[in-house]
Amino acid sequence: MSSTTVDEVEEPSGSFTSHDTPPKRLGLALFVICAAQLMIVLDGTIVNIALPHIERDLGFSQANLQWVITIYTLAFGGVLLLGGRLGDLYGRRRMFVWGVALFTLSSLVAGVAQNEAMMLGARAVQGLGGALAAPNALALITTTFPAGKERNKAMGVFAAMSGAGAAIGLILGGALTEIDWRWNFFINLPIGIVVAFFAQRILTESEDGRGSLDVPGAITSIVGLSALVYGLTHAASTSWGDATTVAYLAVGVVLLVAFVVIETRVAHPLLPMRIPGDRTRGTSYFVMLIVGAGMFAMFYFLGIYIQTILGYSALKTGLAFLPFSVGIVVAAQVASFLISRVDPRWISGAGAGFAAVGMWGFTHLTPQSTYAANLLPWIVVLAFGLGLIFVPLTLTAVHAVEHEDSSVASAVLNTMQQVGGTLGLATLSTIFVNNMGDKVAELTARLPQGGPAPSKEAVAAAQQAIAHEAFTYGASRAYLVAAIMIAVGGVVTLLFLTVRHGELASDGAAPAHMG
Repeated sequence: MSSTTVDEVEEPSGSFTSHDTPPKRLGLALFVICAAQLMIVLDGTIVNIALPHIERDLGFSQANLQWVITIYTLAFGGVLLLGGRLGDLYGRRRMFVWGVALFTLSSLVAGVAQNEAMMLGARAVQGLGGALAAPNALALITTTFPAGKERNKAMGVFAAMSGAGAAIGLILGGALTEIDWRWNFFINLPIGIVVAFFAQRILTESEDGRGSLDVPGAITSIVGLSALVYGLTHAASTSWGDATTVAYLAVGVVLLVAFVVIETRVAHPLLPMRIPGDRTRGTSYFVMLIVGAGMFAMFYFLGIYIQTILGYSALKTGLAFLPFSVGIVVAAQVASFLISRVDPRWISGAGAGFAAVGMWGFTHLTPQSTYAANLLPWIVVLAFGLGLIFVPLTLTAVHAVEHEDSSVASAVLNTMQQVGGTLGLATLSTIFVNNMGDKVAELTARLPQGGPAPSKEAVAAAQQAIAHEAFTYGASRAYLVAAIMIAVGGVVTLLFLTVRHGELASDGAAPAHMG
């Protein structure tokens, strides 16, 4: 990718407002930041493929196995806002390195885990490390690279790593699980060590921010977000009407409302309301949430479809998603080139159109579909659309933010993606389960009644045919809703993302129409 060779540039007058001098080796700085981001993002999918092996080797019960994923999600999603504000207050590079170090050390512990408790404890600390590193990684892009061409290139690479990380995780997860599931965690060790080593030497530390830590805001945001994420996760595996689901969602909503009230009254809020209240940033956050909701469904349902219906192995399934990673990377480079020439709403709006069409294409999958003819074209279209969405919205989400708020503004973007993915999976899983159940009932009713009893082989074949038909039908309904979600995101982008491309070339205050 051409963007990975960002050369040393002179600081454009008036375009770089960080209190610090940008590092001379911008290309290496970009490599360090994006390597950490990729490590964190791919963890969301790389572990999924190893779950059956973890269950067998560590003696997990089926009920507790999902906590390997859930406890990471809770820690990561719940602490993101705090991680961003800690970076603003106590140094972005410091919090970034601490986050990478925690993530790396806990990966080692997870890799050598001998029982459930050891694994779950390590995964919780991994989530905390990710929550420290992720928002400060994006903030370091914003404060390290001068606004304009260099930052646009850097954001293109960063967005490509963020978008492609999940697919890369599937590929790596399949390959490493073939060797030993523990390598899904050990792979983080060399990456984390290299990133922590070079971050200390390449990245410039920010000044400590003004103010103090908002403890009431931190508590209500952590508990509220964690409760919300857990409630959504529980809804995906049970139902929206389940008592536990309702209780956690209610607690989450109440605490987040309390959090907003606290933030409007304290002197030094964890999340200043001017950040999400800005029209450009608010629009960017909302669209990232709704697009993330649709995208997570694609990985979940397609992963099952490719393995159970097409019959691919774990490794082959990962490779089947390789075109998705390539499409994201190519589109991100196109978007980073266009962003200095075209207003971001047109790029993201067009991307949403492509992505919605790609998601709609999956609604036509049947048990008889083939990868090359019926799946690959839509994967490429969807990936290209998502790449066009991510780069402009990553830039506009942190545009014109005050220097002392850059990490927490990045944390809000990460939080929206995390909550969006969880919300999407819960919502679309419900749609999938309901429609699949209806199709099973319909197909079962069509089976011939009476006559000689069929053989066991015939019964098994009929049951498998019904299961495959019902799965593809249920998934097609979920894909349709995901396509609508992404299309709505595109419409919101076109209507409300009014910032001009010329404004992204400076760090000046946002114009009046943006707020």
